[in-house]
Amino acid sequence: MAKLEEKLTDMLEPGVEALGYELVGVEFVRAGKHSILRVFIDHENGVSVDDCAEVSYQASAILDVEDPINTEYNLEISSPGLDRPLFKASHYEDAVGEIIQARLTVPMDNRRNFKGKLLSCEDGMISIDVDGQQFQLAVANIEKANIVPTFD
Repeated sequence: MAKLEEKLTDMLEPGVEALGYELVGVEFVRAGKHSILRVFIDHENGVSVDDCAEVSYQASAILDVEDPINTEYNLEISSPGLDRPLFKASHYEDAVGEIIQARLTVPMDNRRNFKGKLLSCEDGMISIDVDGQQFQLAVANIEKANIVPTFD
């Protein structure tokens, strides 16, 4: 996770949790005037549009006071969805057995992209089976990862 996303997570998590939601993660997509700050939330009963609006008001108030981003951006509050993003080690632990897609910050074996079955997550490392070959990836070196939905 990039420094800005870490700072934003630390800043927003207490407010989101105070409303009764889990802050799954934060993603900042830089695109000039069209940059987007995505905040993913979850709740045991699911997430509705009203839930997103409630968190949006809270997050907007915090961001207005702290002003951590020095460019224009749009704030989006969303549920993680079927292609749930994975931010923390606990997310990887919960996804063991699922097909995931991960992009590394620094290439390993001349590749940055891995898609396969998540076998385990222990001590900050994940084990992933990609077409019968196992790879050990450091969670700290994963730039972006998500579950790949499968429909049987």
